[in-house]
Amino acid sequence: MSRADRSSMLRVDQAGEFGATRIYAGQLAVLGDRHPSSAEIRHMAAQERDHLARFNALLAERGVRPTALQPFWQVAGFALGAATALIGPEAAMACTAAIETEIDLHYTQQLEELGDDDPELGAAIREFRDDEREHRDKALAAGAERAPAYPLLSAAIRLGCRAAIRLSERF
Repeated sequence: MSRADRSSMLRVDQAGEFGATRIYAGQLAVLGDRHPSSAEIRHMAAQERDHLARFNALLAERGVRPTALQPFWQVAGFALGAATALIGPEAAMACTAAIETEIDLHYTQQLEELGDDDPELGAAIREFRDDEREHRDKALAAGAERAPAYPLLSAAIRLGCRAAIRLSERF
């Protein structure tokens, strides 16, 4: 795998973790501590902040610029989190389940592409993928599929997530 491919991989992963922190911030801004899922959201947000910090360090160590779209993801992530939480706690969980489903696929594909090329990056992606799978499973257990219009909501969020991945890889 070329250095440019690894740079793109780091850029998109850092952008995704940044977006995740913003989504959870938006959800918590709406839900506060009023719902039992708030504690779980806080826990997932803390893990995403850790992922982001580690990707930020890798970007700095390897001289990779973050995505130029970060200001957009800051606003869009918060807005998505707040909007889904305004629909209700189950919709907030549906957002998490949809995004983490896509991120599981994305990280798995990256691990296949990376192979044994970069053990440090591969270990981080593997660890984070496992955390994201846990987030998805907890969101489903917390009622994600009971959200209003769940199939439509989930499909729209997953499509948006795939678009964000492609844009962040390029810009």
